[in-house]
This record gives sequence, structure tokens and C-alpha cells, in this order.
Amino acid sequence: MRRVPHLDWRRSVSFIGTGVVLSLVLLPSPTAQHQTYRLADIDVGAQVYAENCYSCHLDGRGVPGVDLSAGPIRRASTDEELQALIQKGIPGTAMSPRTLNTAQLNGLVAYIRTMKDYGSKPVAMGDPARGKALFEGDGQCRTCHRVDGQGSRVALNLSNVGALRPPAYLQRALLDPNSTYVEMPENRFVRAVTKNGTTVTGRRVNEDTFTILVIDDHENLVSLDRATLRSYTILKESPMPSFKGKLTDEQVSDLVAYLATLKKAPDIGGDVNAGRGRRGGGGL
Repeated sequence: MRRVPHLDWRRSVSFIGTGVVLSLVLLPSPTAQHQTYRLADIDVGAQVYAENCYSCHLDGRGVPGVDLSAGPIRRASTDEELQALIQKGIPGTAMSPRTLNTAQLNGLVAYIRTMKDYGSKPVAMGDPARGKALFEGDGQCRTCHRVDGQGSRVALNLSNVGALRPPAYLQRALLDPNSTYVEMPENRFVRAVTKNGTTVTGRRVNEDTFTILVIDDHENLVSLDRATLRSYTILKESPMPSFKGKLTDEQVSDLVAYLATLKKAPDIGGDVNAGRGRRGGGGL
């Protein structure tokens, strides 16, 4: 086991993952027995629905005679038909055509198909200024996270999280961090015990056939030689505590609103896997 010099590790680390990691958690469709959808897609769809559909459809039952939350949908029994319906609209009705990119369209279909299980209420967006004050103050989020070069490297850098994650995902990460923790392999915390009895716990940054790189709870980048390990365990639960019941609904909305504003290009030199994660390492 060796600690990588603080000034050099930034240039030497190869990332365990790049871009947005696809969710590994699936929800079943209420209309298709074998169809499943990724939570990451559903989160995107929830945002698209809030921006394009909620004013008329509300929780899925806003239009008389149409209940999107119950399924099946009379005019669209398949996902392909539902996509076409969204894109072309319904002539003679208030359902106008929508121009969406592929990710938005797939996400919207996934969200509509799982509304009953996922929940159709749009994410409440609070006051970003209050959310920032909570993040930097009472929330003590910076004891684990970094934003714009300020904070800790113990957990993931959030400088660009608003561009990478929709509000529904951010809210879910705050209230149910385990649900997002399992979606992101590069966001896992590990515990390693060397043959001489030394224990290292921290966020896994990268690993290959011979070595494992971990940022420990003192922000040291530790290189572990697999041949020297007695045991190596990937922690199954997020170290991040849930804020459900600990913060008010208003405070959660304020935090979500603040995190959603974080869309600056991250300082790659200042952290690895910049732009992902949250307090305790397992949330965002």
C-alpha cells in the first residue's frame, strides 16, 4: 500500500467511469409484463413531463377520459406508438406535437409507463440561494463534497451535477441515497484490509488487475496492491445519510434547486470523477 503524492495524483489517475453512468435499478412497466425501465431514464422523463405535460395532465388524470397513470393507454399500446403520439400530437385536440431529443423522448415514455410506481408529482424547486446557504452551512455538505474548488474530496465533486442529473434524481439522492448509490459503480465506497492488518476505507477511484486507487477519509489517494490485500469489500450501502425526516420539504426543495444550478465545467485537475456525487459519497 502506498499513498500517492498529493501534487502528482491528479495527472496519473485514469477514471473508473466517464460521462453519465446508466442506472442499474429497474422498474417494471404496468402495461408490459416483461418491459423494464432504468431509473436514470425515468428521472429524465420526470423533468420532461413537468416541463411539457403537467400543465394539462397533472398527475396523469388531468385530461377527462385519459388516465396516464393507470395504463394501458388506448391510443398507444406500445412504447413506439407512445413516442409517435408525443411527437405528432393528436389533431383536433390540445395535444400538440412535441420536439424532443432521443434521451428526452425515451425518458418521457419510461416515466409515463411507470407513473403509478414512481410517482407523478413534479419535483418542487425551492430557492437556490437558501439551498446554497444550507449546503454551505447547517447542511455541512462541504465536509465531504467540493463545489467550484471549495470543500472536500472525500465524496464526489458536485460542480457540474446540475448538468448531469435532473431534479428528480437530485431529490431522490437526498431522500433515498441507497437508490442512487447502486446506480453508479464509480461512486462506491470500499474497505480493504492488508495482510499486515492495515484497514483502508474510502471512495474507489479506479482499479485494474493489479491495483486499486482509493481516496480515504483524510483525502489521501491510496494505491493498494491487490497482492498485499487480505480482504477487499465493496460497501453495499451508501455512507450518505438520508435527509428524509431530517430536513423539511421546503429545505429539500431549496437544496434541489441549488444543486440544479451547478452546471459549470468542472475543474478536472481539482478532483477525479468531477461533477458526480454528494455527501458521504453515495448520494448523487
